[in-house]
Amino acid sequence: MITQHRVGGAMKPVQRSLTVHNQRIFVSLLGLRLRLLLRVLFRVLLRLLLGLRLGLRLSLLLGLLLVCPRALPAIAWEHWGGDQGGTRFSTLSQITPLNVDNLVGAWGFHTGDMQSRPPAAMARTKFEATPLFVADSLILCSPFNEVIALDPGTGREKWRYDPKISNNQRPGNRYVCRGVAYWLDDKAAEGTACRGRIFEGTNDARVIALDAKTGAPCVDFGKNGEVKIDIGMDLLWPGEFQITSAPIASHGVVVVGSSISDNVRVDAPRGTVRAFDARTGAPRWSFDPLNHDGISAGHANVWAPMSLDEARGLVFLPTSSPSPDFWGGKRSGNNAHANSVVALKTETGELVWSFQIVHHDVWDYDLPAQPTLARIDTGEGMRDVVIQPTKQGFVFVLDRDSGTPVWPVEERAVPQGAAEGEKLSPTQPYPTHVPALMRQEFSTGDIFKFPPLIGSPSCEALLASLRNDGLYTPPSTRGTLQFPMTGGGVNWGSAAFDPLNQILYANTTYAIHVIGLLPRAQADDFTAPPGVDFGRQIGAPFAMTRKVALSKLGLPCNKPPWGTLVAVDLKAGKILWRSTVGTTEDRAPLGLAFKWGTPLVNGVVVTAGGLVFTGATDAYLRAFDAKSGAELWQGRLPAPGIANPMTYLWQGEQYVAVAAGGHSEIGTSLSDSVVAFRLARAGEAPSLWSRTIDRPGGRFAAGATIAVVLLALLAIVLLRWRRQRRIAA
Repeated sequence: MITQHRVGGAMKPVQRSLTVHNQRIFVSLLGLRLRLLLRVLFRVLLRLLLGLRLGLRLSLLLGLLLVCPRALPAIAWEHWGGDQGGTRFSTLSQITPLNVDNLVGAWGFHTGDMQSRPPAAMARTKFEATPLFVADSLILCSPFNEVIALDPGTGREKWRYDPKISNNQRPGNRYVCRGVAYWLDDKAAEGTACRGRIFEGTNDARVIALDAKTGAPCVDFGKNGEVKIDIGMDLLWPGEFQITSAPIASHGVVVVGSSISDNVRVDAPRGTVRAFDARTGAPRWSFDPLNHDGISAGHANVWAPMSLDEARGLVFLPTSSPSPDFWGGKRSGNNAHANSVVALKTETGELVWSFQIVHHDVWDYDLPAQPTLARIDTGEGMRDVVIQPTKQGFVFVLDRDSGTPVWPVEERAVPQGAAEGEKLSPTQPYPTHVPALMRQEFSTGDIFKFPPLIGSPSCEALLASLRNDGLYTPPSTRGTLQFPMTGGGVNWGSAAFDPLNQILYANTTYAIHVIGLLPRAQADDFTAPPGVDFGRQIGAPFAMTRKVALSKLGLPCNKPPWGTLVAVDLKAGKILWRSTVGTTEDRAPLGLAFKWGTPLVNGVVVTAGGLVFTGATDAYLRAFDAKSGAELWQGRLPAPGIANPMTYLWQGEQYVAVAAGGHSEIGTSLSDSVVAFRLARAGEAPSLWSRTIDRPGGRFAAGATIAVVLLALLAIVLLRWRRQRRIAA
């Protein structure tokens, strides 16, 4: 079978030799080099200013530079997290709190999945992609790993590559692709095919290399542009092992993690991190976070996005828990390098340092977020650090060279009394300087008693029956209340860091998980009811069940808000503000838009213009004031944008783009859309519809108004009819 890619909408077979328009590519590459040079100069200037602790605001300098924006090259978004360290910070300042309400829809694009994929496959999708802005294109991946390049100004498709992912794979973590990686081969001659490469990991465990300009496979990489991962053991089904987050590429290697289905078995696939030669696809190194001597376990994989420090030649891994998640009797000890931030040498995979966040994890509190690399003012000078937010709501700040905590981390006693055969760690690490982003305990006073006067007796009965000794209460056959839930806290959306103001921003989710251990004799014939996650944990004496604590009305048992955006001053160790993100509009009857917040697995982008952009589980992209946390603007989307937004400059205009495809696991509406916004041009203005109906609560208000008018008209008609009858009588 010949793999095909599409250029400009037409399908063409891949050819082993490609015709290159040298002059056009030379000009593009020259522009790319200028952009890289300007970005390097900016970073040097930023470090000088921060290092000297001057009070200058680089945003003012950028404002002067943008007086004539069309004379400047486009400002790129070359990595999944914006830069190689995942700060999700943009120097762009064209859109500000003063003009953000003047944003309009610039363009919308559909991947075509809604029409081309079977409904059963679409029902297992999560559109979590963040586009890159490289090679004068926005480049993203669909949940089915189609890689698509778009015109940044119009959203027109430029090329497409389809790796032919099966619609019948049943991936354990659903069809998802969070992004791709870009790498420029500085040893290749200008104008050479695949000098700029796009790397993607797929749901069926392949690593694919494409030409960033054309989308054609780089035939010198592996076999015809792809490498098949050797998992090292048989899978129970094709979707047990997949790659969901973007690879990283640096120093001539491309590094990939993996996403492996949880709670299936003790002897599960290992969480090996793999590196391949970025030119040939030949294996370069592998790293298994677990030492398997004397234990029986797999996983400790890196499913979340990784970070890299080009200058130091380091890659930073957020590792997960060993298998299975909720019983570790066959993996005694702390399980070193699992649930850890791990620094490896990029070229060799040699371990440089590791810092463990959770000892002997039995709560599925793996590291879900990209380690954020930043230079911060610690109060004792500037320091290069790694910032690691967690599902528990902690923020660990580690020295980038040694992995030692910048501020003290205490080992504190945690609840004991685990299930039979389990041996817990007596303590867990607690950061002391930076406060937790959220509460970490739940009491009866936190139950959401809705509706008023009636309350939630079902929640009260459920939660009263559970073991609840606070954070790190172990799983039990009785049932354990786990708060924060296994989805966080912070999740894969990660945190954003503003280096100018030294502020960290992160989305957080508030919900309760009910975790149960089911003895093996009961597990074999157990059928999970709707809404209950069931894992057999084959090889362990217990299976597991997990569900979100909900009332009879389907509302979370804990009080709102259920999703917040948090701003943290790291130096002061202080929460600056919290803002509720999201409403019930797209879930509640009649479109009632209670501002109770929504689950927030996605992340944010912060700009030098003083704004924080984020999506939510309702269908809006939002902008918040970075200083105060005030919600300033909402842009309606075709479906919830449960993906990290990004921003870029194209032909003098700043755009903000987000994938708006919904999330089947959360249960939202689905789409296959990518949407971009920009400031209104001369002669343009946001429509009345966008300022009224397309705002949270706007549809309910419009519907209620229409209903009142119709009732009034009906009343008038009835009065006239009765009057006429009386006259006639």
